[in-house]
Amino acid sequence: MAIGPGSIIFIVGAALVIFGPKKLPELGKAAGDTLREFKNATKGLIDDTTKKSLPTRMTEEEMPLGGHIRELRARLIICILSLFGTFLIGLLFARPVLVFLQHDNLPKAITFHIFKVTDAFQIYMDIAFVIGLILALPIVLLQLWLFIKPGLHPREQKMTLRYIPLIFCLFLIGAGFSYLVICPFIITFMFEFSARIAVENTIGLATYLQFLLKMVTAFGFLFQLPVVIMFLTRLHLITPQFLRKVRKYAYFILLILAALISPPELMSHLLITLPLIILYEIGVLISSYTYSKMP
Repeated sequence: MAIGPGSIIFIVGAALVIFGPKKLPELGKAAGDTLREFKNATKGLIDDTTKKSLPTRMTEEEMPLGGHIRELRARLIICILSLFGTFLIGLLFARPVLVFLQHDNLPKAITFHIFKVTDAFQIYMDIAFVIGLILALPIVLLQLWLFIKPGLHPREQKMTLRYIPLIFCLFLIGAGFSYLVICPFIITFMFEFSARIAVENTIGLATYLQFLLKMVTAFGFLFQLPVVIMFLTRLHLITPQFLRKVRKYAYFILLILAALISPPELMSHLLITLPLIILYEIGVLISSYTYSKMP
């Protein structure tokens, strides 16, 4: 999504509210201080982790660099083949999904239009790819886990394996939330606004579905924020105190993300920013719980 004048005004206004007009010039310095603190907090982490795990990890003699490269190549091939296979499955379901998307989440029955010769084929391929991406996600995550498994403690192996179903479920929840809540609101608002100014909507099917698929996919990945925070906390890369300290800056980054993935319209920005902030606060709570249970 392109950032329009409304998005720029929204970002600047949010910065004034969050940081205050007097503190805006200090924002860059504060961001630099925060980055340095983060680097200091993580300094020596890799060395410490390596020393603690030497007895249970695979050493370089057991797995040379060439072995790691061959292992990575094998995992990537499996991921690519899996994605290709699920893409073929997506081709089988693309048509019913396309028919469903044309009649759902719309305020009234409308006729979609194709403006380019290749649009129909591109739409079909896009839908099949998104279906394939969703179906292949657990396989890709499993291959990633199998690649890093030799470098983990047995306890770490069990812990990280649990992330796979959690990540997949959060992706589905995020995609569903976007499709059932965010997208209908934006579409209805846009249609009602067009009616108020006496403008007839001529909707391109490619544009509509690209908007829908981008929103659904983006929210699927954005809903991984609590998992990312929990993972970084377990690695001692961040702490709950750090997350609370940088809360204002995190909010501002989330506001920018909302402006990037949403239409250039104020209500859409606000509607998308709110769940992102809630996700961040959930991540802070999860980080606090995880940190309290760590030795």
